[in-house]
Amino acid sequence: MENEMTGTEKAAVLLITLGPEKSATIFKHLKEEEIEELTLEIANTRSVSSQVKEEVLAEFYQVCLAQQYIAEGGISYAKELLEKALGEDAAQGVISRLTASLQVKPFEFVRKTDPSQLLNFIQDEHPQTIAMILSYLSPTQASMILGALTPDKQADVSRRIATMDRTSPDVIKEVERVLERKLASLVNQDYTVVGGVDSIVAILNAVDRGTEKHIMESLEIEDPELADEIRKKMFVFEDILLLDDRAIQRVLRDVDNNDLALALKSSNEEVKSAVFRNLSKRLAAMIEEDMEYMGPVRMKDVEEAQQKIVGIIRKLEDAGEIVISRGGGDEIIV
Repeated sequence: MENEMTGTEKAAVLLITLGPEKSATIFKHLKEEEIEELTLEIANTRSVSSQVKEEVLAEFYQVCLAQQYIAEGGISYAKELLEKALGEDAAQGVISRLTASLQVKPFEFVRKTDPSQLLNFIQDEHPQTIAMILSYLSPTQASMILGALTPDKQADVSRRIATMDRTSPDVIKEVERVLERKLASLVNQDYTVVGGVDSIVAILNAVDRGTEKHIMESLEIEDPELADEIRKKMFVFEDILLLDDRAIQRVLRDVDNNDLALALKSSNEEVKSAVFRNLSKRLAAMIEEDMEYMGPVRMKDVEEAQQKIVGIIRKLEDAGEIVISRGGGDEIIV
């Protein structure tokens, strides 16, 4: 059971097990986003069995022990001592988890480089090289660079990011070496899965609407299936929170009430609140009543209803009737 848990879930269980006082002390040494993530995970953790608590505590102890041994004599020394204490397989697992957490992501030095400066170094590189580098950057950095590329390269690089899977460590090392020489920075190699549809979606959500439309139109010609997969993930139903009240009201005028009740069935309170405050009291009460008496519904039906509404939102945005506040320099036309 414990092996199936994510790192965040394990950390939450550990803090729950340690109690509020010790957890509060640990929180003082964490970043704000880490505290928020752990707080949310703890809040969503309803119950933890004693067995899971013991397994998480045991792993935590083993990792602490390994860190102590590494500090005393390095990884080889730590592995030797852990094998004697835990056995070869368990020791290897602890060392693997610990060394993975100590690695530095590829192109870490690039994250501290101004995007405009980085653009000067990579804009003439092969699109595949640019795609690989952008995959390791934050969506904000990557969107700025993607938006500054020539139109023909924008779509090509986007496609390559979306279809990228695993990148050879040797290739990563070579690209890093070249950039290291250009930027005079120190870097470390890592084995990481990069790119993919989620990666390009995050980047496209941050670029301006004009760049996004050009890229998507080009992808629809070159790879319609990929373009459709990207488009479905670019704006999900919960992103209705990115719309202002006037835009939400415009969207709701075109939405079937039955679809709206079904779409809201699994939504969080923030989304429901945003929708209901833009309905008349009578209609809001009617929708709430429909949801209450609807009973159990299939998730597939909910997702289909949400996708219908997302389609309406995208159609209204394309027609210029609403603006999605996605950042990236969108112009608002009154």
